[in-house]
Amino acid sequence: MLFAYGWVVNAPPWDFGSLLGLYVVFFFVAAQFISWLGFGQLPSRAVLAGGVLIVSGGLIIALAGKIGITP
Repeated sequence: MLFAYGWVVNAPPWDFGSLLGLYVVFFFVAAQFISWLGFGQLPSRAVLAGGVLIVSGGLIIALAGKIGITP
């Protein structure tokens, strides 16, 4: 299973480093959605504040090359 995941992530021609930001954002949003639907637990203000930072950082990582920021 782990081998298949590694292959799927690394084999295609995309730049996984630039997609990493969106990858992290996806897992944060999915975790909050599952928490809400599965357990009826709404995110606290602290989680929402952290989520804003996660989404902002993810977008910066994903769009860095397009907006002229080089690593």
